[in-house]
Amino acid sequence: MKPTVRELKGKKGARLAMLTAYDFPSARLVAEAGIDLILVGDSLGMVVLGYGSTLPVTIDDMVHHTKATRRGAPEGFVIADLPFLSYGTPEQALANAARLMKEAGADSVKLEGGAEIVPIIEALARAGVPVLGHVGLTPQTASALGGYKLQGKDEENARRIMEGAQALERAGCWGVVLELVPSPLARLVTERIAIPTIGIGAGAHCDGQVLVFHDLVGLYSGFTPSFVKRYAEAGAAIRDAVARYAADVRNGSFPGEGQSFGMKDEVLKRVMESR
Repeated sequence: MKPTVRELKGKKGARLAMLTAYDFPSARLVAEAGIDLILVGDSLGMVVLGYGSTLPVTIDDMVHHTKATRRGAPEGFVIADLPFLSYGTPEQALANAARLMKEAGADSVKLEGGAEIVPIIEALARAGVPVLGHVGLTPQTASALGGYKLQGKDEENARRIMEGAQALERAGCWGVVLELVPSPLARLVTERIAIPTIGIGAGAHCDGQVLVFHDLVGLYSGFTPSFVKRYAEAGAAIRDAVARYAADVRNGSFPGEGQSFGMKDEVLKRVMESR
């Protein structure tokens, strides 16, 4: 049964398993496997659409992929990212969150940022929009953080992450993603806030974990972060299957007897005799 936001807020220490999905087949597989939370991340820009970052992803992209994900996981708790520059003001954030929830069927939205986006979170919370926060490495603004690298190693940035997570809790988030931060810092943040933390590259002490589907099953041939655990090599298996199919077509063994359909001889004869 799909959890309520109230129930999720109480999932401290529950070890929630969250995974991305971007379309009908991946969402169906993820749901059938029993994943707790499904994230339609703007990471689809890289692993599905082929961009070099998440920045080109539009709200139309997110609505399109969230709709497909919802169809694949009708009973799942689906969270959709608000993409880059889609929540610059409370009014813009509300309009785009409404699209993701009313039009696409999301149960919650996710935003990147700490104390600086508190007014946005507060406006969404007042409107009844469930929000998952995201601090640490925030891919939409990675260039301002020095690139895709570990965040919070020094005191100033560790405090920024801690204070950002606390500010998000006060503003009304039901949970916070901690991305690419030192494990001891993630543990401290998890202990200091009363809402669940979901880690990605943040160690084992968060209340949940999230990975990108394509990284987990080996479908993405680009850069794979060191914190990812690869559970399958689906990409290699698919590539091998496609190569064998092409070889069978070229050598004439496909389609074979079991992949073709016959017809009655008399019907074929009448067709042959017709003009």
